[in-house]
Amino acid sequence: MGEAPGRVVSRLYSCYKCGCCVSLHDDIVSKQFQSSNGRAYLFSHAMNIKMGPKENRQLITGLHIVCDVFCLDCGENLGWKYEHAFEPTQKYKEGKVVLEKYKIVMDM
Repeated sequence: MGEAPGRVVSRLYSCYKCGCCVSLHDDIVSKQFQSSNGRAYLFSHAMNIKMGPKENRQLITGLHIVCDVFCLDCGENLGWKYEHAFEPTQKYKEGKVVLEKYKIVMDM
């Protein structure tokens, strides 16, 4: 079976280590994020991930409650999820996931 005519299929992002799909290109909120290892993308949703315990973490933009996110298949740490932002200007991040650019690959 092929794709339905006229249907647009979003590009996928997968774990660089095992190829498990973790997010959709259409779910990118921002490509302007920074991790300790380089550039990172903020996604509105992620899939096939498991979350570590919540912890307070001092980030560039202030104190947040976050949990690390791991690939469901291979366990690779891919980034983190914002659970709570203390600064009112950072509330838009709550519930969103940051995936480090070097830990994900785009599938066409």
